[in-house]
Amino acid sequence: MLTAITRGVSETLAHGELTFRDRAPIDIALARRQHAAYEAALIALGVRIDQLPAENAYPDAVFVEDVAMVLDEIAIVTAPGAASRRGETESIARAVGKYRPVQHLSPPATLDGGDVVRIGKTLYVGLSSRTNQSGIDQLGGLLSPLGYMVLAVEVEGALHLKTACTYAGRGILLANPEWADTNIVTDVEILAVDEQEPWGGSVLAIGDSLVMAASFPRTRAKLEARGFTVVPVDLSELQKAEGGPTCLSIVFDAPNA
Repeated sequence: MLTAITRGVSETLAHGELTFRDRAPIDIALARRQHAAYEAALIALGVRIDQLPAENAYPDAVFVEDVAMVLDEIAIVTAPGAASRRGETESIARAVGKYRPVQHLSPPATLDGGDVVRIGKTLYVGLSSRTNQSGIDQLGGLLSPLGYMVLAVEVEGALHLKTACTYAGRGILLANPEWADTNIVTDVEILAVDEQEPWGGSVLAIGDSLVMAASFPRTRAKLEARGFTVVPVDLSELQKAEGGPTCLSIVFDAPNA
C-alpha cells in the first residue's frame, strides 16, 4: 500500500533555517490545519499516513523528506546539510526501519532528500547549499550495486533541487530552468513554470494526480492543459519556512502495511 511518513508541525517552526526567503511571522495553528489538509489530500488519493509526533526541539522537522529516502530495496538516512537538523535522523531511522533495511550517510557527506529527484532508476541530486559532492558520491556508492544511477545537478537560487524542479510523470519535468541545470536530465520534456511563479516547480506525484501548493494557479493551469489532475493545497504558512508539497512526506510502497 502506498504509504507516507509525515511529522507534526513543531511549535518552533518560525525559528527554522531560511536560505532564500525572508523571515516572516508564521501562524502555527494555521500551519497545523494546512498540514492536516495536506495529509487529508494524500488520504483521498489512497495513501496511508504514518504520522510521527512533532519535534519541538527541531523547528524544521515537519519537512521529513530531507532526512530520509525510501527506495524499493532500502531506506537511506541522510546527513542533513543544516547542523540544526541532524538530531532528526534518529527518530526517522526508526520510522523507515519498520519498512526497509536502513543505510546511513556519514561525514563529510551532507545530503538533503529535497535535493533528490527520482526518475525510474536514475536519481538526480542537487549540488546545493545543503548537499555536497561527498553526499552524492556516498549515495551513488550505496545505490549503484542496486542498479541505480546517481547524477549531480547544479542548483543556484533555490534551496533544493526539488524547489527548482520535480518529475510530474508522463515524461514531463516541471522546472524553473533559472534555478537548476536541467540539461543533464535526459529523455524528458521540460515544462517551465509560469514566469510569474518561480517557486511553482514543486509537485508531488501520487498515482495520476499531482499535489501542488495552491499559490501557483498559472503553473497549475499549464499542468492541467497537459492533462494532469492537480490537487491544490493551501500551504502558505509552511511555504514561509521554505516548505512545499514534496518535503512534507516520504512516500513509498509498503506492501504489508
